Amino acid sequence: MTAQQPLTYGAFVERAVADSTVVGLVLKGSQAHDGMVTPHSDHDLYVVVADEAETDLTRFAGHRSAELDLVVVTLAEFRGAGTPAWERYALARARIVLDRLDGGIARILADWATLDADEAFRDSADRLDAYANSLYRSLKNHRDGRALAARLDAADSMRLLLELLFALNRRPRPYNKYLEWELARYPLPGWDTDALLRAVDGISATGDVSLQRHLFTLVEKAAREAGHDGVLDAWGDDLEFMRPQETGRGATP
Repeated sequence: MTAQQPLTYGAFVERAVADSTVVGLVLKGSQAHDGMVTPHSDHDLYVVVADEAETDLTRFAGHRSAELDLVVVTLAEFRGAGTPAWERYALARARIVLDRLDGGIARILADWATLDADEAFRDSADRLDAYANSLYRSLKNHRDGRALAARLDAADSMRLLLELLFALNRRPRPYNKYLEWELARYPLPGWDTDALLRAVDGISATGDVSLQRHLFTLVEKAAREAGHDGVLDAWGDDLEFMRPQETGRGATP
C-alpha cells in the first residue's frame, strides 16, 4: 500500500481471507473487549498461516500503524512455541475472525485461557510466597516509619496478589487495563469483585496496614484451601505479624 493508501484493517482481512495459506485470523486487544474501544484503539491482529506455507503476507509481519498492528505466525508458533508468555491473557480473550481448522483456532485460544492444574499450582505457590514477602516488607517499613517504602511494597504486593488469585482460578491475570472488565464479566469464585477492587485500590494508594492485614486473612484461607499450607507455614512466627493486630477498617473483600 502507498503512503496515500494506508493498510486498513478491513482491506487486510479481505486480502488474508482470500489467501488459502491463512488458517486463522485472531483479533486481540481493545477491539476484542466489548465496551473498551476508544477513538484511539487500533486493530491488533494475529495472522496464522499453515506450517511451511509460502505467502506474500509474511512481508506484513511486524506492520504497525495507528490503524493496524499485525503479527504473522505459523500454526506451530501460534500453538505456543513462538508466542511469548505475556501474550497469554491477550489470546485468552481474543476474538476469532477466521478459523479454517474446524474449531482448531478456538481450541488453541481455549488452551491459552486455562492454566493446567500443575502449572496453576506451581504458579500460585510462587505468587503466594512473593505476595507474602511484599506484604511483610510493607508492614515492617510502616512499623519502622518508612512511609514511602511501605506504600511502594504495598503496591507491589497487589500486583502479586492478583497474579496469585487468577492462578488459583487457573486463569492468566489480565492486564491492568482490562482488570475491571474481566472481573465484571468473569468474577473470581469466592471473592466479592467490588470489595476486592476497593481493597486493591486502597492498598495501592495508601498502604493501609489494617486493610492489608485483613486481606491477608482472606488470602491465607483461600491459599490453604488450595493446598499451599507449606508455603504459608514456612513463614513461621512471621505469619502472626501479617495477620490482623486490631479491628480492621476499610473495604473488606
